[in-house]
Amino acid sequence: MTSPSTAVLIFEGFADWEPSFALTGLRRWGNRSVKTFGYDLSPVTSMGGLRVTPDAVLDDLVPDSTELLILPGGDMWEREYPADRLAPILYTLRAKAIPIAGICAATIAMARAELFRDRRHTSNGRDFLSHYAPGYETPSMYVEDTLAVADRGVISASGLGAVEFAAEIFTTLKAFPDPAIAQFRAMYRAQAS
Repeated sequence: MTSPSTAVLIFEGFADWEPSFALTGLRRWGNRSVKTFGYDLSPVTSMGGLRVTPDAVLDDLVPDSTELLILPGGDMWEREYPADRLAPILYTLRAKAIPIAGICAATIAMARAELFRDRRHTSNGRDFLSHYAPGYETPSMYVEDTLAVADRGVISASGLGAVEFAAEIFTTLKAFPDPAIAQFRAMYRAQAS
């Protein structure tokens, strides 16, 4: 049996840099598998201009073969998106305790799917979530002044927190020992003197 893979949702205009630290760490240093999923199998172009063809269709994601789902940011989340196709997958993963990680505007989909209910979380701002996710239930659980938060398998991050997002993913998956994760954070966030 093959090991579960990290699933990444890709779509037209996805923010390619936001999951990049996590994906590089998991694949290169962690020897883990990464699989891309799209709403269909058509190639998409990322915000940075990378043309990517999904490995599979999102509807075919198998929870038991998935260790984590990453939702990158992108302008799509602020408009209409296929929530009717994504939400059932999010509910299934949550029910099976498979971690879900969203960064930047992808946190809108997480709030709409009520993944933040009774969980600490962050985003691009409490008002950002309230504006784009009508019915957002738990603004009291919003964590200010932090770039990424993990709480019981739900990882959320500001669009400014790609490094912290990756570190929370590594910690949640126990991909590396704590000292290695601390070194990763320091390597990318060290201040020049």
